[in-house]
Amino acid sequence: MADGRLIFTGTVVVDLLLTVDALPERGGDVLASSAGMSAGGGFNVMAAAARDGAEVVFAGRSGTGPFGEVVAEALWSEGISVANPPLDGVDNGYSVVLLDSAAERTFVTAPGAEGMLSRADLDAVQPRASDVVYVSGYSLAHPGSGPAVAGWLGAIGPETRVVFDPSPLVGSLDPELLETVLRRTDVLSANAREARILRAHAHPAPAAGSLRGSLREGGVAVVRDGSSGCWVATDEPAPAHLPAFPVDAVDTTGAGDAFGGVLAAALARGAAPIDAARRANAAAAIAVTRRGPATAPTAAETDALLASG
Repeated sequence: MADGRLIFTGTVVVDLLLTVDALPERGGDVLASSAGMSAGGGFNVMAAAARDGAEVVFAGRSGTGPFGEVVAEALWSEGISVANPPLDGVDNGYSVVLLDSAAERTFVTAPGAEGMLSRADLDAVQPRASDVVYVSGYSLAHPGSGPAVAGWLGAIGPETRVVFDPSPLVGSLDPELLETVLRRTDVLSANAREARILRAHAHPAPAAGSLRGSLREGGVAVVRDGSSGCWVATDEPAPAHLPAFPVDAVDTTGAGDAFGGVLAAALARGAAPIDAARRANAAAAIAVTRRGPATAPTAAETDALLASG
């Protein structure tokens, strides 16, 4: 059987990154030492999957304004196909990101076309049995796209696997909507903080085991724990620990996105969940050695690191 596609239903915004010594006081102003603009959000997941060799379909929404043009160019540059045309008269949202001297990031986000995904948009996608559908908690946070995505997941064929990343917004998502998505999830990929919010376990191992019980029958829960690697709960009695690859990290931005994209790409090629998570660990390790958000490696770079270990 041919490799499946990665169908991404999440959101893409534009990041406006400003580097400052410190945040200004309320009502104050500071000069940024550097500034940049790039596609962000779910784009980083899709770029990671595409660089790992997956055919990627963006099933979300974008707009026709200047930020929409940034998104369109970024998708084109990574060879990502687009299922829905841009919405006329609406622009993509953007996130103002303030990076201070302590490497702490502060965000203010203005939503846009990415939150206007409808059920009709999704019904036109028609996933194949071999495809992997990627769902993000950011989509569930929007009043329109959240119910659309959850309802659509219940209607797609049972052979199509669903990967769900609950996102940092998990604590503010509608509980009923969240549980609906979890029940259709085949592979959950959450970081340790998100896992604690979902199931209130202090350690990622029991959190992974507990979360697996909330998923579709036979589901797998992956809990990422930064430099400690990740825990993978399958049908084995205890979750498996996959150590991180030792590297000198310079920027952890986008590491979770690199992990999620490569995890989904490997699953779409038919890899077992443990093997897919190990490959995702390697990709995330390479990503943190580079500065910037979309720093996921190529498939050859990931292969080389796996071979060295």
